[in-house]
Amino acid sequence: MSDKNTKHSEVSRLLSNEILTGKHPVGKRLPSEVQLAAKFKVSRPTIGRALEDLQDQGLIERRPGSGTYVAEPGDGGGRPRQQTASRQIGIMVPNLRHTEIFETICGELTNLALVRDYRLCWGDHGVNRAIDEPAMTLEEAEELCARFIRIGVAGVFVVPFEHQADRDEANLRLLKRLRQAGIPIVLIDRDAVGFPRRSEYDLVGVDNYSGGYRLADHLIRLGAKRLVYVTKPYTASTVDMRIAGAQSAMLAHGMEVPRDFVRVGDPTDAKFVRNITQSGRIEAVLCTSDHIAAQLLQTFNKLKVRVPEDIRLVGFDDVRFANLLTIPLTTMHQPCRDIAQTAFNCMMERMANPSLPGRSVMLAPRMIVRETCGAYRK
Repeated sequence: MSDKNTKHSEVSRLLSNEILTGKHPVGKRLPSEVQLAAKFKVSRPTIGRALEDLQDQGLIERRPGSGTYVAEPGDGGGRPRQQTASRQIGIMVPNLRHTEIFETICGELTNLALVRDYRLCWGDHGVNRAIDEPAMTLEEAEELCARFIRIGVAGVFVVPFEHQADRDEANLRLLKRLRQAGIPIVLIDRDAVGFPRRSEYDLVGVDNYSGGYRLADHLIRLGAKRLVYVTKPYTASTVDMRIAGAQSAMLAHGMEVPRDFVRVGDPTDAKFVRNITQSGRIEAVLCTSDHIAAQLLQTFNKLKVRVPEDIRLVGFDDVRFANLLTIPLTTMHQPCRDIAQTAFNCMMERMANPSLPGRSVMLAPRMIVRETCGAYRK
């Protein structure tokens, strides 16, 4: 923020994002100008100009002697906003605060909605949910669906549930409620049913099959012949696709896929990890996600297993910490902002033409080669 105009515009943008993502609910009083000035490290006049911008946008109302409040849709102190229910789009992400890629995707969706004069509706389960709180439950999702239907949102972005035995049935039940209410739906990242099944809803994500194939192919070309895939129970269809891709790469290289290729368990459990390292001469491990790879790396360290000297390791997602681990992680990068842009465009098309057939839009992931795969070993 190099000059005054840039400063107040940037503060206005940041506050706008906080309001539109639900961090400051409708009717809530914002922090005082002194508090905001301290938070953003700017002067009070700069905060004043930023608040004037937000008032002009109809996002806030300033009440003399009381403070500044988040305005009801259309009730701001400046020009009326077109934020009626038909200008709201719902968003349901069960594990938003527990999966980094969804924070990026949802932040970009928020910006895209603002540009089109829409507002994302999170219910009580948006970005203001503390990271140490448990992920959204099915009961909470049912309540959120009911709220979306009650206020008549124009559409809903949905990331289906995973990590539970009845995930397919639960996902389809939630989506059916929204569809019966005539609400357009766009799935993000994964389908509502397990691979190779496919639901009838629009889906935007990455080509997980290609990502799994390329990671396994990379390890094989580096000399690894005995591979395993580590995952947790009841993972999403995306993981099944990555596993299928990895198995295809092994077959393409003339390798057999052992029956115990997929290992399901807790990567922090030393006994589980020890069984992997001692069941034959495992040379490389592919992981469902960077998070699992990072946990596995820690357990390997406790067991005195060296990465990549003893075992090569790769993840999936390319989250921020992937390059900050004790040994930087080879992984597959998910183009989160492109996913958001594509999903938003898909939603606009679905809202304009509800009779379109269900579509799958799979973007290409990009492999990020770092030290854990052993590519840079001398």
